[in-house]
Amino acid sequence: MRIITTSSELASFSADLAERPFIAVDTEFMREKTYWPILCLIQAAAEGIEAIIDPLASGIDLTPFLEVMANQEVIKIFHAARQDLEIFYKLIGDVPAPLFDTQIAAMACGFGDQIGYEPLMRGLLNANIDKGSRFTDWSRRPLSEAQLTYALSDVTHLRDAYPLLEGKLKAQSRGHWVEAEMQALYDPDLYFVKPENAWKRLKLKGVRAKELGPAIKLAEWRESVAQKKDVPRGRVLKDEAIFELARSQPRSPKELGRARSLSSGYERSSAGAAILEAIKAGVEIDRKLLPEIAKHDRIKPPADVMELLKVLLKRQCEAYDVAPKLIATASDLEEIARNENADVKALTGWRREVFGEAALKLKRGELALKLKNGSVELIDV
Repeated sequence: MRIITTSSELASFSADLAERPFIAVDTEFMREKTYWPILCLIQAAAEGIEAIIDPLASGIDLTPFLEVMANQEVIKIFHAARQDLEIFYKLIGDVPAPLFDTQIAAMACGFGDQIGYEPLMRGLLNANIDKGSRFTDWSRRPLSEAQLTYALSDVTHLRDAYPLLEGKLKAQSRGHWVEAEMQALYDPDLYFVKPENAWKRLKLKGVRAKELGPAIKLAEWRESVAQKKDVPRGRVLKDEAIFELARSQPRSPKELGRARSLSSGYERSSAGAAILEAIKAGVEIDRKLLPEIAKHDRIKPPADVMELLKVLLKRQCEAYDVAPKLIATASDLEEIARNENADVKALTGWRREVFGEAALKLKRGELALKLKNGSVELIDV
């Protein structure tokens, strides 16, 4: 097992990786006590080579490997890439490209919604992976043999699985099915939350219009503080506190002190003063400038239409052997139930061919569902 702890070793390994057409990559990190993930381990494998890189090793320079990650001639293979990409985005200021996410590809090949790494490797390679080291402290040194073996297997199996998935996509002419999903992974907003957009992470269903401005400004303040102090946003202010404060809208330290979601004395702190300022700024936002989400979320889609769309989605996914979430999410179905011109992916491209067009016809009464021998059939009306 090759474990790289020096800059010279990493430079040599990275040079070898750069000559390969694709590399499998995985990371181990910790972020329970921080806002930004702490990179503890990097695993990489390509044809004929594999290694574990220790980014916590004294004096190691990750630049050569990061240059490979930015190399447009080398495909980077990940499984459920988002959290790994967040780490590399922060290190290199961009998303590594080109990408191939085996979880997305597996969804297009009939392996189910958001299939995990272990079950996918069992299905593709008949590989048995010991999960015993999965939830361990990767920041502690030395790492055990079991930890290192587990970590390296994450990329050696991934390396072997990639050609199989690529082959399945080509055989079924579904490469374009996953291209758009993988393109979405290049969006910087996935990996860095601008404080002014932090409100989009809140579950605003049920929030009244007059509460929305304060909720937006409180989320903005919280995100900014969490990033500056490098602490989880929940340690600055919990979601329930944002909603309580947006609802009660205290205007003085005394009123703020009555908030059940804040600890005693919080109203006298600098954070308390900042919260009051955020609430005041939120109240002053012109209603016309607020997003429509508060009103929109209260409009429930017709229940019967939703049930029929769910049945149709399940039927089409079984017919095409594709995971439902790759075609439409629950919110997509709600949008379609509300509006035939909904701006959702399910009504565009190949998704419209597989599901979207049938969904609109079903909603308009131009398509019927019929049970035959325990299976759902589609009938044009």
